[in-house]
Amino acid sequence: MMVSFKVTDGERGGWTVLQVSGEMDLVTSPELRQRVHSAVADGRHRVVLDLSEVVFCDSSGVGVLIATRRLMRSCQGSLRLILPAQGAADSAHAHHVNRVLGALGVRRLFDVYADLTTATDEAAIPLQAATPA
Repeated sequence: MMVSFKVTDGERGGWTVLQVSGEMDLVTSPELRQRVHSAVADGRHRVVLDLSEVVFCDSSGVGVLIATRRLMRSCQGSLRLILPAQGAADSAHAHHVNRVLGALGVRRLFDVYADLTTATDEAAIPLQAATPA
C-alpha cells in the first residue's frame, strides 16, 4: 500500500506550522524542503514541523530536518519539532522519527515538543532542548 505524503501549512500563535504526514524519503523530502524555504522567503522565521503523522523517515528526511535547522539559525529564526510522546496510543509508528533521530545522534539538535499546544506556547519548555552546535 502506498502511503501518501502530505504537508499542510497553517499558522498558530505567530508560528508557521507545517504538518507532515506519510513517509519522508528521497522522493518526498524535497517537497518539505521547498515548503520550508517558501515560508522563510515569505518572512516567516518561526516554524513548527509537526512530524507526529510521519510513519517513515530515511536519511534524506533527516537531511531536510538538519538543513531546516541550519536555515532557521542563519536567519535568526526558531525551529520546533513535534514528535509523539513516548507511549503514544498509535505507537506502531509514532516513535519512528524519534528513533531515527536518536540512532543518528541528531535528536539533541532540535527543540522537541509533544504537541501543537506546547510547541506554539512561548513559555513552554521543550521535552528536549537543543544543544548549541
